[in-house]
Amino acid sequence: MKLTIRISIVLMGVLLIGYLLPGAIVMPVKGARSPDWNKASFWYEPWGSSGVHKGIDIFAKKGTQIVSSTAGFVVYQGKLSKGGKVILVLGAKWRLYYYAHLDSITTESFSFVEKNQVIGSVGNSGNAAGKPAHLHYSMITMLPYVWKMTTQTQGWKKIFFLDPGKHIKQGY
Repeated sequence: MKLTIRISIVLMGVLLIGYLLPGAIVMPVKGARSPDWNKASFWYEPWGSSGVHKGIDIFAKKGTQIVSSTAGFVVYQGKLSKGGKVILVLGAKWRLYYYAHLDSITTESFSFVEKNQVIGSVGNSGNAAGKPAHLHYSMITMLPYVWKMTTQTQGWKKIFFLDPGKHIKQGY
């Protein structure tokens, strides 16, 4: 009974996230600025086995703190073959914020995080092994933007992937 009540409360909280949280996001890498990523890298191709690059890579010294760019609910934290150590946060406007290639993770799955809360550190895990340390950062909308579809390679996926570089509030 108590478990059912707790699950219900968590689900209600998750459902409200998309409506109650403000949409502005902050730079997820402490101290980074727009020169720390290539603005042309979003949807760049060819990009390894992924075909196109569905996010931006923000370069920083290994171990630099990563903060949650928005308040939200940690849907997943763990390891994936390409992403290495990753965190997936459900935040404002029903968007998923994907942080990959981390060196360390300091949050738990199924927990709430605040905007600017430290959630990990920059690394080069997964398929970034042997490359300069960076955060691969993606924004995914669960409510498709069908007008963004293009004839580019995997252009239909553009209805779900947003260019994070256009959404980051500079100078937090």
